[in-house]
Amino acid sequence: MEIKYFESYEKMSEQAAEIVANEIKAKPTKNFVLGLPTGSTPLGMYANLIEKNKSGLLDFSKVTTFNLDEYYPIKHDNSQSYYKFMFDNLFGSININHENINIPDGEAVDAGSECESYEEKIKKSGGIDLMVIGIGPNGHIGFNEPDNFLLPDTHIAVLTEETKEANKRFFDSVEQVPDKALTMGMGSILKAKKILMLVSGKSKTEIFKKFLQGEISTSNPSSFLHLHNDVTVLSDVGI
Repeated sequence: MEIKYFESYEKMSEQAAEIVANEIKAKPTKNFVLGLPTGSTPLGMYANLIEKNKSGLLDFSKVTTFNLDEYYPIKHDNSQSYYKFMFDNLFGSININHENINIPDGEAVDAGSECESYEEKIKKSGGIDLMVIGIGPNGHIGFNEPDNFLLPDTHIAVLTEETKEANKRFFDSVEQVPDKALTMGMGSILKAKKILMLVSGKSKTEIFKKFLQGEISTSNPSSFLHLHNDVTVLSDVGI
């Protein structure tokens, strides 16, 4: 595991975009499979990737993407859906083939079937080459929350009251936050060939300290990254 610290969010975001760009360029003749997160942390990286694409330094035409998660149920055009987030902050501004974009379907009639189908799509793509993730203040990755056990594959997650409370700032009220989400499991994430984790903000300081201790526990889902053999962590959090 390689851990790099940065003096600012901007510098961290620039490096994150550079890593993603270099990985895509290293596989120019085949579909590169990229796993992507939502939230405020990757926004700087997305802005840098858009700039690279617009300037002709990076081509997304052969890139396939799989997003980490999505609320359920939620309409694609809902202002808080991750589907809309991704098109507003990345997909709508780059030359990616929209048929190669994969986001868990918050409008699916059968959530269980959607999870199985999503997992199968990842396998058929050849697996994720680079998975970019963030980390929650409680150590969650995607919607894999601290619990007595963690599910390995893409599944329906029930949002904890803590998570709903944390996410209510994006909605008019906590009652509007969906009760569930569709999320890759920790097994899905750990099957990626490479993982890039971004850690940003003072609210992540304590959980990042725990992460660095290297103790693996379902009470801190991020700790399972210590089982992977190719993880890069970029952080603007001083420890």
